[in-house]
Amino acid sequence: MMPANQTMPNSPLVVLAAGGTGGHVFPAEALAVELGCRGCRMALITDRRGGAFGGRLGKIDTYRVRAGGIAGKGAWDKIKSVIEILIGTLQAHRILKRLKPDVVVGFGGYASVPPMLAANWLPAKTALHEQNAVLGRANRLLAGRAQKLATSFEEVAGVPESVAEVVHTGMPVRTAVTNLRNIDYPVATGDGGLTLVVFGGSQGASVFSRIVPDALSRLDENLRARIKVVQQCRPDERSALENTYQKMNMDAEVAAFFDDMPARIAAAHLVICRSGASTIAELTTIGRPSILVPYPFSADDHQTNNAHAVDAAGGGWLMPETTFTAQALAERLGALFGAPRILENAAAAAKVFGRPDAAERLADMVCGLLPDGGANLIANPAMEVAQ
Repeated sequence: MMPANQTMPNSPLVVLAAGGTGGHVFPAEALAVELGCRGCRMALITDRRGGAFGGRLGKIDTYRVRAGGIAGKGAWDKIKSVIEILIGTLQAHRILKRLKPDVVVGFGGYASVPPMLAANWLPAKTALHEQNAVLGRANRLLAGRAQKLATSFEEVAGVPESVAEVVHTGMPVRTAVTNLRNIDYPVATGDGGLTLVVFGGSQGASVFSRIVPDALSRLDENLRARIKVVQQCRPDERSALENTYQKMNMDAEVAAFFDDMPARIAAAHLVICRSGASTIAELTTIGRPSILVPYPFSADDHQTNNAHAVDAAGGGWLMPETTFTAQALAERLGALFGAPRILENAAAAAKVFGRPDAAERLADMVCGLLPDGGANLIANPAMEVAQ
């Protein structure tokens, strides 16, 4: 039997097209792991600005081409970006013509545009993955040319009618997250402790550092004494935030970064956070209730759509930043912590909303585009890998 993750020279080749930002890298990494386990050969095409990739992506052949973003730029910069995209498309075409892939999969972002455009000049099948509840601008440009569009949310705004097929796969998450799905929600009883986890993306969110402690100070003293705060913040705000909680005599753990954030989320009775695609996927895979405050400057306001989907499913509560005041948050926290059954129900709804098998679903979709639908690849005992 062939060793795990080892491929044969004649195995199907799947090329991944992704940039260096986390929202695009996470699903690409998850798909690479799953396809590697199924015996596929893989390559990665990214832009020249991206840094080194880790994990499975760091172990596959990587090619860099020129690319450029257009959104939010002036006329001259847009012209230069278009030129970069055209050059990158020619570079990607040469690479793909040599590689002869069976399928090319794009994960959005401007770095995916050149290879996905170039793939349409070749016999290869193409697929896209959209992380958010609003189709991103790159995927909007490319969707009409792809055989399949995988979505993280069941309903996605902006999908053109020309799309051949839309498949709801979900948003893949790290194994460290899926491993926590079976941990029960920490039901609060009587006067027991309550854990509030607060984070605002990789760089933290200043609005949380201002609003959350002010809101907590307005709670009933007995309720406040039960709450433990775990809060991520910007490095330059850490000292002041720690001092604020100390003056309030609150049990608080403040840091610029938590390397075990999935475990922190699993231990939470309630989470306050932004609503990026990866964050939503982790919250709903683990199954924890959340107050979602969308980043107001996200492209096409996609974070609001993401949060609205969770709110509509009963897994959390959308609070736009314009209404995210200390008084409003205090009222919301008091109501939720005073009614633990509401939090339990929201945790259960969040878990139902989650798609822990998103990586497998996405791989199934991609394998369906392979010759013979990938049946020989998946069924070949030599390719099987123990899970």
